[in-house]
Amino acid sequence: MWTRALPVLLLLPLAACGGGAANNQASPFPEPHRPVAPISSRYLNEDSRDRVGEFETVSRLAEVRERMFVADIGAGGGYYTVRLSPLVGAKGRVLAEDIVPQTIQTLSQRITRERLDNVAIRLGQPNDPQLPGRSLDRIFMIHMYHEIARPSEFLWNMRPSLKSDGRVIVVDADRPTSQHGTPQRLLVCEFNAVGYTLTKFERLPDSESYFAQFEARGPRPEPSAIPACNP
Repeated sequence: MWTRALPVLLLLPLAACGGGAANNQASPFPEPHRPVAPISSRYLNEDSRDRVGEFETVSRLAEVRERMFVADIGAGGGYYTVRLSPLVGAKGRVLAEDIVPQTIQTLSQRITRERLDNVAIRLGQPNDPQLPGRSLDRIFMIHMYHEIARPSEFLWNMRPSLKSDGRVIVVDADRPTSQHGTPQRLLVCEFNAVGYTLTKFERLPDSESYFAQFEARGPRPEPSAIPACNP
């Protein structure tokens, strides 16, 4: 649950370094047929991202407004987190999540230093973001989708956190996952397989990256019924 007054909050799941399924059990989700990129810090230069207007473009396309509840998955140094905070306002909320403990600690210090009282912080799991149910208007996945080892499992676990009109926003480069990107066709296939529909797609200016927006449509499929996607 989200609270009305939400100061910086550090939540540490006991199984934060494990996957969604028990280590000694076979996962019911399909094995991905694509390589997984290592976690990267290549997008830490916030000044260069501001110069090309990345956040302004993405937040405009995502139609972020005051009072919204949003999540920044793979928040890293907090580039989107600290900019989403004033955009959703005092009655909105931002949940910043990452799976690297040191990253979460550093981000927590930044949030405290900048006094962003509408931001909460969570240490997530690689295959399950563990987001609060039916609470989010927008989920941002910025330059990190290619780092998800089991995308079907991750997206399946993420679906219940969206409000009925909630949207998932992905920004990534249109190149192979081994090169820190996700081809558009592969991205759409993996989202479609878990019951999401692509509702907006645009190339970002001055960049090889794209903006993709998805909404959950219809029932969530059983894990064993999810097809695998080829790169």
